[in-house]
Amino acid sequence: MRYLEPVFRPPSEAGSYILQVTYGCSHNRCTFCSMYREKTFRVRDENEVFEDIREAARVMSGCERVFLADGDALILRTDRLLRILDQLEQHFPRLARVAIYSDARGINLKSDEELLSLRERKLGMIYLGLESGSDEVLRRIQKGATASEMTEAVRRAEALGIPVSVIGLLGVGGRELTEEHARQTAQVLSRMSPSFFSALTLTLVPDTPLAKDAEAGRFRMLTPEESLEELARIIVDVQTERPVVFRTNHASNYVPLKGTLPENRERILEAIAWALKNRALKPEWMRGL
Repeated sequence: MRYLEPVFRPPSEAGSYILQVTYGCSHNRCTFCSMYREKTFRVRDENEVFEDIREAARVMSGCERVFLADGDALILRTDRLLRILDQLEQHFPRLARVAIYSDARGINLKSDEELLSLRERKLGMIYLGLESGSDEVLRRIQKGATASEMTEAVRRAEALGIPVSVIGLLGVGGRELTEEHARQTAQVLSRMSPSFFSALTLTLVPDTPLAKDAEAGRFRMLTPEESLEELARIIVDVQTERPVVFRTNHASNYVPLKGTLPENRERILEAIAWALKNRALKPEWMRGL
């Protein structure tokens, strides 16, 4: 099995076989992100991918979950994805779910029929980085999609039976836009009603455009406490059509939280308030990307 590092995966894919089907990110312009800055986006050779699948099957034949990397692998043509999924099902008889990163474009460029065919081949989770529900924040961080485009993508996938895990980024609006970021992120999440919502906390990565803006005084970071207060405002305002599993299990966060919204709203808010009152926050040296 061959990898072009660095390789990233969501926390909940820790036990999955990671299969790179693309290298890098086709957008790769988000001002806060350094994950794929060192990679030029390209589609990996199909025969090489199939060779990796066969090799992996020899050492992990009991594999039940696979994560397709890199950054937005759903951008691949559907026929190519279907061939990869067929190979995975052929070589991993216990395969239960395949997951993938995507942006709004990766979903919205595919027809309902294409998405259904992927679901039938066990595509069972899409991870999508919303970051913010504010179009002004999205414009500033050069996300490459509007809140409405991402809402359409999530609602379409969910309606077709493909669960989506939506990722929000605490602090990405800075102090200037923290109120707008929290309010509009809650509004967009309410309209999306995704199966899962996870929050990450902004970490400035050296040499990224956002880090340079902070150094020049054009962007003012929230304190850890302000980031948690921002999260609390989001949790208060989210009103989804159905239960949403909520997590802050990413290494960037100051407090690990979990629950289901809206059922566990008060318990989550109480946990945030307790952490703020008792300053029970993860130290900086324990945080990561």
